Amino acid sequence: MVTSSRLSALAGALLVTFLWSTSYVLIKLGLEEINPLAFAAYRYALASIILILFVLCRRHKMGVTSFNLRRMSSFMLLGFTGYFVAQGLQFVGLYYLQAIAVTFVLNLTPIFVLVLSYSTIKEKPSSIQLMGIALTLFGVLIFFTYDVNMIGESMGLAATLISGIGWAAYMVLTRYRLRGKGESVIVLATSSMALGSLMLLVTAILTENIVAISYGGWAIILWLSMVNTAFAFLLWNHALKTLRAYEQSILQNTMLIQVTLLASSFLGEALMAHKALGIVLVFTGVLIVQLYSKDK
Repeated sequence: MVTSSRLSALAGALLVTFLWSTSYVLIKLGLEEINPLAFAAYRYALASIILILFVLCRRHKMGVTSFNLRRMSSFMLLGFTGYFVAQGLQFVGLYYLQAIAVTFVLNLTPIFVLVLSYSTIKEKPSSIQLMGIALTLFGVLIFFTYDVNMIGESMGLAATLISGIGWAAYMVLTRYRLRGKGESVIVLATSSMALGSLMLLVTAILTENIVAISYGGWAIILWLSMVNTAFAFLLWNHALKTLRAYEQSILQNTMLIQVTLLASSFLGEALMAHKALGIVLVFTGVLIVQLYSKDK
């Protein structure tokens, strides 16, 4: 029987995957006028400011503790892997590649998470869960049977692949910090995002990538910062207190389903038979991983 806390964590994580699915469309629109580095820097810097203000307003209720060197080092590493590498390079990937190609590469992330989880924090999936992960990845392969030739830009491919590795490291490190009872979800999310966005902003300034943006561009950045970043990352990290890193990572593969259905409904893109089969396999694999968890 799946516990209520686990169901709540799953629901929250799935909501985040939906928000991140809509991000692909918004980012592609924004990249028409904003370069990737400045776009990522503005988005995460603004989201960090929102979270910092929230933490400052509620610091007494949340019992924010002091920051020692070891804790700050962890936040710095999370900021580097989760934001400077993972998010920054994802924008670069979306600049050079079509969104479907970026999605294909990032669906390899559960493999990286699985390897890192087992080798560092000793969270090992069951045999049935491994079958579910394999089925999910096979579903991804089927889904993109006729689209693999879209991955042609070496710069975009390399950036996206490194982005996926960075995100895997971020998830495992976050899980390690949160699976005990001492770390605050919002403090971790705020601190790591602020440090990561600072790295992005400094890099954008040093490389002269700061640009002027239209009102429409700022509207996209504001929505991405408030909803798809500040709110979404808090919810995602909160779910990691309950779900294992590889379990939560495999949920991101449901973005295939969400993006496809959104494109079919609002952009008029046809849902071909092999894509429908891929969706079914991905959904089945994700369901197996969640239903046969050791932490029900």
